[in-house]
Amino acid sequence: MALTRISSGDFMGAAGFIVLAGVFDVLDGAVARLTKSTSEFGGELDSLCDAVSFGVAPAFLLYKVYFETQGDFGVVLASLPALAGVLRLARFNVQSAGSTDKRYFRGMPIPAGALTILSYTLFYHTGSQSYILPDAWKPLAITLITLCVAGIMVSTVKYDAVPTPSGKVIRERPVVMSYFFLGVIIAIASKGALLFPFMLSYILIGLVRSAINFFQTYNDIEEDTIEEDEADPFEV
Repeated sequence: MALTRISSGDFMGAAGFIVLAGVFDVLDGAVARLTKSTSEFGGELDSLCDAVSFGVAPAFLLYKVYFETQGDFGVVLASLPALAGVLRLARFNVQSAGSTDKRYFRGMPIPAGALTILSYTLFYHTGSQSYILPDAWKPLAITLITLCVAGIMVSTVKYDAVPTPSGKVIRERPVVMSYFFLGVIIAIASKGALLFPFMLSYILIGLVRSAINFFQTYNDIEEDTIEEDEADPFEV
């Protein structure tokens, strides 16, 4: 439905269907666990649905909004989020089999990539917030957003998973739960206009945390490799 809306130029209508797919993406796992019907087949099917809803549809939106005017090169650029999303889903399926920590993802999850593309394209490239960027900057901005989203999805940067609301999760991860709850409130209150800044904050939090962890690990390695000074035999 999102693809047909994009084809007819109804971009906001398409966004509504993509967001609806996100709602079902959150609910399907919960329903499967509730009915004790989780399976490897269901996990693979979920990834295929994600690839279309959050990979192909946003990529097609990028193409129709701007990259259609850029010829074959525009086709390649617009397809990058879909290609990166599929690659990320395949990697996730392989790695999640032996993973016990469900609190984090390696690389930004594909629904977050879709929301970033939707919120920028519909409100900042066109739409109510388009006045913020000069028209001359918009081609560069949408290209950078496309490249960044694709790159971060296939990166190894650690991102928080959306926690399932429960008393246990609220007690164990109050900051993360409050952050996502605040994001929902901001998106609803602004009718989507402030969703893109929130998604930028999500991206930056992951990048900053990854940079801090990298430098901490680097310093620890350096400290381990520094040879201790030999003791002076004449010192008492």
